[in-house]
Amino acid sequence: MAPQHKRAGVRRLALGAAAVAASAALASGPVAGVGVARAADPRAPAPSPTTPVATPSALAPPAVPLPSAPAPATTPVGEEAPAFGVFLKSDARGVARMPLFSHWLGGAELRAGHTYLPGHRWRDIEGSADFLKVWAHWRNKKADRMLVLNVPMQERNEEGVSDGEVRWLLRQGAAGEFDHHFRVLAERLVELKVPDTVIVLGWEMNGTTYTHRCGPDPEAWKKYWNRIVTTMRSVPGQKFRFDFTPSRGVDAVPWTKCYPGDDTVDIIGMDSYDQPAGMSFEQQVKEPYGLQHHVDFAKAHGKPISYPEWGLFRNGDNAEYMRSMLAWMEEHKPLYNTLTDYCPHGVWQCGANPRSSHLYRSTLFGRTDQATPPLTPTPKPTPPSTPPPPADCTPLDLGSWVEEWLGGKLCLRFDWW
Repeated sequence: MAPQHKRAGVRRLALGAAAVAASAALASGPVAGVGVARAADPRAPAPSPTTPVATPSALAPPAVPLPSAPAPATTPVGEEAPAFGVFLKSDARGVARMPLFSHWLGGAELRAGHTYLPGHRWRDIEGSADFLKVWAHWRNKKADRMLVLNVPMQERNEEGVSDGEVRWLLRQGAAGEFDHHFRVLAERLVELKVPDTVIVLGWEMNGTTYTHRCGPDPEAWKKYWNRIVTTMRSVPGQKFRFDFTPSRGVDAVPWTKCYPGDDTVDIIGMDSYDQPAGMSFEQQVKEPYGLQHHVDFAKAHGKPISYPEWGLFRNGDNAEYMRSMLAWMEEHKPLYNTLTDYCPHGVWQCGANPRSSHLYRSTLFGRTDQATPPLTPTPKPTPPSTPPPPADCTPLDLGSWVEEWLGGKLCLRFDWW
């Protein structure tokens, strides 16, 4: 039976149990009032039958070895604390969902906000003020927040443009044909008071998906990247950081062939999903142009690393991958990471990954970026204390399932005197 059908049945059962309990209490004496004493939110993550994404058995902690907890370590003076966040939607809905995701994580601080400019036409890539304003507002609410903005390098970015046309477009870009579009974008970001935006420019250039791919002409691609960066840095007031982000592995072309040089790259990122099918995390680390190569390459060039996109993909609800990727980032301290949260990749908006969801949530529950907490997931963090019942009110023990449906304990007041 589908989980949602089970939940509907549980709610009907809970309603009946509550009615029976209330009737029994009424029979024992006159009742002046009935109320529900609600526990303080948020509830701590714990495997339970009422978790909306899965059945209880699916939420049992994954049977995989967990790393021993490292000693907490504060960020050295002068270094930027790593930030984490999540991609929930490109438009205003993404901003609106961030507090809900944070609440699900026990108030964990999401310092990285991640969105993508559409790549349909140049006017999209120039950044509509209406599109950017809500993200700028979120960024500017706190000084330590980070806005991460993926910026296409070409219009018609996902329309299957041929290699021959991509080559021609790259050469046009290298000659300065499109500079003015990126100047407009830079000016708008400065006007919106987000001049320190992290620009993930031409992401996954080593693949075949996007019109801004590198493979048809790597030399023209690098020249074009350098022109864009130079153009955007020429705008007064800017403090942009440019993130060079290939996808993990060789893909269509080794991503190192597309690297445009240290002068125009501030961060070396990597989009890394759990793919292909059957590949272990250790293989993802060791494969050519994989996770270890990424870390070593960035270190050799004196650049911080990032993971703008990561998550589940070809291997289903893979809690071992989730544990390993979180441990990898704990060890290598990327400047920021943002989980992609929609099916099949995510853990909050996607109910298909309950074990990975439980592991991610219990690991990051209540986390801040001021210090490095232990990585070992806690299966059941201490829940908030339940507020005492009102005076002259006796709580009834109806069981956890009934109380979850009611939102708290049923509380009856008896006027014995």
